[in-house]
Amino acid sequence: MTDHEAPRAEQLETFPNPNPGRDYQIEIVCPEFTSLCPKTGHPDFGTITFTYTPAESCVELKSLKLYLQRYRNEGAFYETVVNRLLDDFVAVSRPRRCKVVGSFTARGGITTAITCEYAG
Repeated sequence: MTDHEAPRAEQLETFPNPNPGRDYQIEIVCPEFTSLCPKTGHPDFGTITFTYTPAESCVELKSLKLYLQRYRNEGAFYETVVNRLLDDFVAVSRPRRCKVVGSFTARGGITTAITCEYAG
């Protein structure tokens, strides 16, 4: 994978939070996430859920969709992917709180869920 194709935080866009004085949660569910197993090269499928309390900005959904699609050719372990998703999301949106959950489909009869959290 070339560097310009790899997912990067700056690919995510934001817009001003319309209610920055109020704490409220936004939940974004992405049920068609795909990445590659770094051992076998086979595709890994899962659902990624972002739950966050915005501060000054909110993440724009189209940019998030395009950012997530760049993982389709990225070989990485689940733990690496979910931690990176959280790091990039927080770097761009600077939320009050954020949780990212990656629930991956069964492979060999085993399912895996990874949860990462940030509290600003």
